[in-house]
Amino acid sequence: MISFISGSVRAIYIDYVVVEVSGVGLKVLVNTTTSSNVTLGMHLHLFTTLVVREDSLTLFGFLSDEERTLFELVQTVSGIGPKVALSILGSLSPHELSRAIATEDISTIEQVPGIGRKGAQRMILELKGKLKDFSEAPRYNIHIPAWRESLSSALISLGFSPKESDTAITTLVSRLNSEGIEATSMSLSDLLKEALSQARGSRG
Repeated sequence: MISFISGSVRAIYIDYVVVEVSGVGLKVLVNTTTSSNVTLGMHLHLFTTLVVREDSLTLFGFLSDEERTLFELVQTVSGIGPKVALSILGSLSPHELSRAIATEDISTIEQVPGIGRKGAQRMILELKGKLKDFSEAPRYNIHIPAWRESLSSALISLGFSPKESDTAITTLVSRLNSEGIEATSMSLSDLLKEALSQARGSRG
């Protein structure tokens, strides 16, 4: 079992990051909340769990031990696998999910992609009483570069939601990275034009 990894971020995509650890690049699946808050070259510490299948070894990473624990716990629910569990943690914080389970808030849980009403009811039935209160759960603090904060603020001021802004920026950074371009080498105005185009395109 790989309990955690710590290294330099070498590539960022919406659903995974590549972290270099002792000269080896590890592909780690993460939720969008995590991928939207990391930057190329930063030192990242992730709590991980390794999912072993007949034809694959998949590493999943989280910013806190509580998120990882919850990721493993929700998979005990019938019909929920690793990818759906990751989607749950990308939509709801540990505290939000534990509160929704405790109060039987079906409407909150069913909004998670891949769950639906029946899945939400099943989660409440099978997990109620098993989740502790995660309201005080510590998180690993990530340094967000000033340019990214400015870009996000600019997109939000233009009417995009924080989630839309983060997704657009992450997608843009991934594209620039694939083209061998560092985001820091571009002016903020150029980055805004690119991110704005990306955000509008995502809205369809």
